[in-house]
Amino acid sequence: MKWTVIGYWGAYPASGSATSCYLLEKDGFRLLIDCGSGALSRLQETIDLMSLDAVILSHYHHDHKADIGALQYAWLVQNTLNNTERILPIYGHGFDSDNFAALSHHFTEGIAYDPSKSLTLGPFDIQFHKTQHPVPCYGMKIADGNASIVYTADTAFSEDWIPFAKNADLLITDTNFYKGMDGRGPGHMTSEEAGILASKAGVGQLYLSHLPHFGDHKELAKQASEVYRGPIELARENLKWTKDR
Repeated sequence: MKWTVIGYWGAYPASGSATSCYLLEKDGFRLLIDCGSGALSRLQETIDLMSLDAVILSHYHHDHKADIGALQYAWLVQNTLNNTERILPIYGHGFDSDNFAALSHHFTEGIAYDPSKSLTLGPFDIQFHKTQHPVPCYGMKIADGNASIVYTADTAFSEDWIPFAKNADLLITDTNFYKGMDGRGPGHMTSEEAGILASKAGVGQLYLSHLPHFGDHKELAKQASEVYRGPIELARENLKWTKDR
């Protein structure tokens, strides 16, 4: 199982970068997790867009789904050029009818996941956890029988995350604020809260992502390390985590 960071900024992309987007691969199956602003351009540095097998979205804020429209046109253009009719499934929750409906296009099919049930996509089993965010949003635990990854998506801190993330090999947290700030209103975690979650859940490694456009990001890692003693990485483009079977 290989996880690659495609985009990691919150709100909007810095120059030449992208907001939330991650690529998960195993046994030739490629799953895109969120598809934020700038993601499509950066993704093409790693794979051919037509090699995707599925996309799954945590929620419909633009910094997590802005490039879905561009991806839909990419599949339209490539299918037309190659005289094919391949369909790309795009999974999202059904609690925002307009945004969910927009997932279906000429060669993409919107499929609603039920967050109360696990979802199997290729070699991956996905469980969902409702986040604390201004709109319906779902974090995910993704397992392949050998390793597990927990992605919080956008959320304020809650003790409920601890059992959900228990013993995950990799934890990717929304880290949009620094220690001492209050992210509960906008629905984001601080660096310290990310460290607390990683420590109490006993995860193997912590990635800090959904990074802010202010301050020194090195401080985020330093603050998280005050409470979590395991390895910490600041998300960056093309950062990879791999665990073989």
